[in-house]
Amino acid sequence: MEIVYLVYLEIENSSMVVPPKRSVSAKSRTIRLAILSFCFCLAALALVLRLYMVQIVRGEEFAERADRQYVRPQSLFDRGSIFFTSRDGKRVAAATLASGFAIAISPDAIVDPEATFSRLVSVLPELSRDEFLSRTSLRGDPYERIAERLTEGEAAAIRAMKLSGVSIERDRWRIYPGGTSTAHALGFVGFEGDRRTGRYGLERYYEDVLRRSEGARAVNFFAELFAGASTALRGAEHARGNLELTIEPSVEAALTSALGSVRERWSAVGAGGIILDPKTGAVVAMAAEPTFNPNYFTEADPAAFANPLVEHVFEMGSIVKPLTLAAGLDADIITPESMYYDSGSLTLDTWTISNFDGKGRGRVSMQTVLNESLNTGAAYVASQLGSARFAEYFRRYGLGEETGIDVPNETRGLLGNLESPRSIEYATASFGQGIALTPIGTARALASLANGGFLVTPHVVARVATDLGVARNAPAAYPSERILSAKAAEEITRMLVRVVDEALVGGAARLPHYAIAAKTGTAQVANSEDGGYYEDKFLHAFFGYFPAYDPRFLIFLYMREPQGIRYASQTLTTPFMDLAKFLIGYYEIPPDR
Repeated sequence: MEIVYLVYLEIENSSMVVPPKRSVSAKSRTIRLAILSFCFCLAALALVLRLYMVQIVRGEEFAERADRQYVRPQSLFDRGSIFFTSRDGKRVAAATLASGFAIAISPDAIVDPEATFSRLVSVLPELSRDEFLSRTSLRGDPYERIAERLTEGEAAAIRAMKLSGVSIERDRWRIYPGGTSTAHALGFVGFEGDRRTGRYGLERYYEDVLRRSEGARAVNFFAELFAGASTALRGAEHARGNLELTIEPSVEAALTSALGSVRERWSAVGAGGIILDPKTGAVVAMAAEPTFNPNYFTEADPAAFANPLVEHVFEMGSIVKPLTLAAGLDADIITPESMYYDSGSLTLDTWTISNFDGKGRGRVSMQTVLNESLNTGAAYVASQLGSARFAEYFRRYGLGEETGIDVPNETRGLLGNLESPRSIEYATASFGQGIALTPIGTARALASLANGGFLVTPHVVARVATDLGVARNAPAAYPSERILSAKAAEEITRMLVRVVDEALVGGAARLPHYAIAAKTGTAQVANSEDGGYYEDKFLHAFFGYFPAYDPRFLIFLYMREPQGIRYASQTLTTPFMDLAKFLIGYYEIPPDR
């Protein structure tokens, strides 16, 4: 009761004045309705008159104008972007879209083809007369595109000509700002039938992520308004996907330059390289020669489109020896100090294998096997392991399977010889002959020596992001399977550091403040026609990682059939060390010794 009373007093003592209600007469309402009705009728009449003027009085004029501008509904190409990731985490465009204009004709609407061509060629000097006249003869064809990638100025000049049967339309196309850089990894977008789609590399592998429905050309304000509303409703489901790569653009440029230089220096058939983080499998750079420019792929040799780093296999030679010795260390059948007798050659199953120089060293250690790259020493370790266990270790390294790298057309290594009952096959495999491996498969196996004994999954995409902010990390990016003991990995690393410090070009490549673990390989090239091996054709390979005991990077290089030179230490030591010094400086890696 008290609360009610207080409220009553507050209202009663208030100075608020409530105005009296005012009634609206029926007459006033009728007048207002009449005015509104008149306005609606007037608007409707104006709309009808406008439609009459557009369709009847000026219909021919507008039809001609439309004919010049819109021959058919044209969709604009749309696609997600691909980005490199710089050292400081910034995104750098690797594949994106450029905008401009295209010119198309409607052959039936062109009255004088010669005159039309004469006008167009003044703006488009590269326009072919024969091709143009051929297209204008296609009667009944409503649309023929004759020029693309025009600038605003070129489009404006042609628009000003008001040529009947000639349309100007907005266009978008794929561009690759890096040119030849990472061409094999990126691939390109080309036509499959009348539809643009990713044809090689990441463009193909991530087609479902990058592909987007091509948006219709804007026609007027209301169409854009309603189309925009529709897009907003579907946005969450159809947001564009962008790829953010693990590839660092400056490192990629350095690798590309090094490969181009060494291939030219030695007139080699081809060359390739991979730089990766051995702990995670993240590919920091990958490149191959010969390469191509994806911006002008129609002018390139199609044979260059395949990515040899994942699609081709090679007999890798002596860079396989560290894998053999690591297996022996892991199985506790050897130590770095273990001795064997090197006679310079070994005969198995009527076949004789020899050291590179044919010379024997007598009793030598396993360290000497790596330092002097002795084939007989690797074969000795394989024999001590036994055929079955040796083959099992090589399968553990993943050499006979795909690595799972996220680029298309990956090929698995060829380990068929490790199913043979003959001892010779295991002996030759121990030093990298008789088995064929992909560069990426080889790099992954060698990374297990650097990262403490784990098999990683190489990958070039760090994450997939959308315009709505949704993102997912690349799958299987971290070590998932231990294949060697940490002790064996550390022992082989120490042995490989001694190879660089003591043996590689006589120790001249050693860096005083950085421990680098590395090994070269020189393999004979198989003669697929006559059998056996060529005497004058070789594959050179080089791998290394640093800082050796806590590595940031692993570099793998190869070169096919260099001319006038035999050994990989003579061709690939300099580019490897140049890249190592660049990475040390670029990433400001502190000394480790």
